[in-house]
Amino acid sequence: QVQLVESGGGLVQAGGSLRLSCAASGGIFSIVHMGWYRQAPGKQRELVATIFSGGRTNYADSIKGRFTISRDNAKNTVALQMNSLKPEDTAVYYCTVLTVTTKLNEYWGQGTQVTVSS
Repeated sequence: QVQLVESGGGLVQAGGSLRLSCAASGGIFSIVHMGWYRQAPGKQRELVATIFSGGRTNYADSIKGRFTISRDNAKNTVALQMNSLKPEDTAVYYCTVLTVTTKLNEYWGQGTQVTVSS
């Protein structure tokens, strides 16, 4: 059974940094991309960043230049380095993995809370 385990969330002051990590296990094969979404209170879940197997990345406009996504293909891990954090970055951050077999399969982690104080 596929499992995604996130770590690295917490409380930080505005302008600070956090690094989120996610490890995928349980026989994941044929990964299309790995990434991060976030959901703030009262808002819809939104894309933060994704990284494809070939290294191509995709970022939300709101975090470009501040966040960096990286990936270790051999270990099936993905990380999100978050710098210059703002109070509006406060949200639950979810790791996601998209794989392909005979169909597309999307897996989600439990989420990790990031709180940025002003």
